[in-house]
Amino acid sequence: MASQITLRLPELLEAVVSVGTGIELHTTLRRIVETAAELADARYAALGVLDADGTGLADFITYGVGETDAARMGALPDGHAGLLGELIKHPVPLRLADLSADDRSVGLPPGHPPMKTFVGVPIRVHTEIFGNLYLTEKRGGWQFTDEDTRMLRILAMEAGIAIGNARLYESARQREHWISGAAAVTTALLTGDAADDALDVVAVWARKLAESAAALVLAPRGGKAGGPDSGLEVVAASAADPEGMVGTVIPAENPIVAQLLNGEPVFVDDAASDPRTTTRLAQRFGPTMMLPLQSNDRVIGILALPRPPDGRPFSETERVLATQFAAQAALALVLADVQRDRERLAVYEDRDRIARDLHDLVIQRLFATGMMLEGAGRRARTPEVIERIGHAVDELDATIQEVRTAIYALQQGPGDDAAHSGLRARALREVGTAAVPLGFQPSVRFVGAVDALVGEPVGKNLVAALREVLSNAFRHARASRIDVTVDATAALPDGALAVRLTATDDGVGIPEGGRRSGLRNLARRARSLGGSSTYGPGPDGTGTTVVWEAPLQAPPEPD
Repeated sequence: MASQITLRLPELLEAVVSVGTGIELHTTLRRIVETAAELADARYAALGVLDADGTGLADFITYGVGETDAARMGALPDGHAGLLGELIKHPVPLRLADLSADDRSVGLPPGHPPMKTFVGVPIRVHTEIFGNLYLTEKRGGWQFTDEDTRMLRILAMEAGIAIGNARLYESARQREHWISGAAAVTTALLTGDAADDALDVVAVWARKLAESAAALVLAPRGGKAGGPDSGLEVVAASAADPEGMVGTVIPAENPIVAQLLNGEPVFVDDAASDPRTTTRLAQRFGPTMMLPLQSNDRVIGILALPRPPDGRPFSETERVLATQFAAQAALALVLADVQRDRERLAVYEDRDRIARDLHDLVIQRLFATGMMLEGAGRRARTPEVIERIGHAVDELDATIQEVRTAIYALQQGPGDDAAHSGLRARALREVGTAAVPLGFQPSVRFVGAVDALVGEPVGKNLVAALREVLSNAFRHARASRIDVTVDATAALPDGALAVRLTATDDGVGIPEGGRRSGLRNLARRARSLGGSSTYGPGPDGTGTTVVWEAPLQAPPEPD
């Protein structure tokens, strides 16, 4: 026997060298299968990789089986039964002259190529069973020999070393990949370029790093804990087809929600069949990781990384790296929020400084100038001079009102949501928007505490009425000046306290027989609140003045 192995030593050495070539894991496994088949002169060979529990097969690499035969056989074996399962339970070399005659055999599936002779040897990486090498059908109709078994055992030992090296390389490569991705996410969030879509940035990078079918970011809902509006909601998604993902809700009664919000990751082998994953979205996926985005014991969201139904399970290394990535991403999100808060604070402080300068310097000088002009007007004797001075004083008064409006606008937070801004800020925003098509900035004046006095329904309708007035002025009036006043100290004919919107332009006026649809809309909107809307020429008989008014608070809706 020793002499036979000696004769085949060059062949064995060549096989060992071939197995040890390369460092990419899957390529190494395929090379092991091919080399084993050539060394033992087998028609078919396979390498079964054990799953995380060591009770079944997570991967199955074959040699000699064509695509047509593979398609006929269907799903790959799971290693839970038959001779494959026997080798998993008892990892020792096994050689058979006729595998079909063995009591442990469960037969071959339909469409499987005929196989008779068999030899199997375990592959160990250090002291851990990595998988098993299977060979069938020795060419020429011969049986596998003890010499074949011994040579395959030697090859399996070398294969274990090669697999160990490949796994180390794969692990190092994955770590570098995830670390680089985490650094890229942090950079993207802290540069400020991704402030508006921070969660999308996290989802895109996480999907790329995990090689998953999708990446979802879920956020705790605002409802009372355990209530119908609580739970987790998908707020960002990255996928080839993300339609229908955003907005999906995991209800609070699902046990996964409590586990995740407590900062515990959840790993699911098959989302489609796991009883805990009850959403319609889960039916589209297989192996899934759900990782808390946690910083300083506070869970700010959940990162879900699902693979396709037939996708490979996440390895222990991938789970650890993804968990570390989620922690880094959560920290980056928190730091990005802090940085944006600091930037906003700097803007507020700068605006406050400008507002103080305007108030303390500009307005005082305007007041002083106005008083000087009024004094000069009292001493003037020429009617024309008196008129000119009076006009200049009026212009100064209007300018003071506009400066005050600008001061208030500077004191508003930049980017405030219109739904949560005061009436003053929303009206200024409408005027600023209209300035672009008009080609000039309308003047705006506020009288009274409009934000404190005007109710939300009335304020919402007033802003809509202002938008309609400015739109009409742009389309029809051909005006070069528009003066807008919002007065929260007005009163209706019946004495009820009201807010009054007055807009006066110097345009061509309202022609006889022209369309009145916009004006009718204004009147209808005012009447629905218990107010009114009128229009007519300006104070000097030219242009147009529109007056829209309504009670400060909208009347209650009927039961």
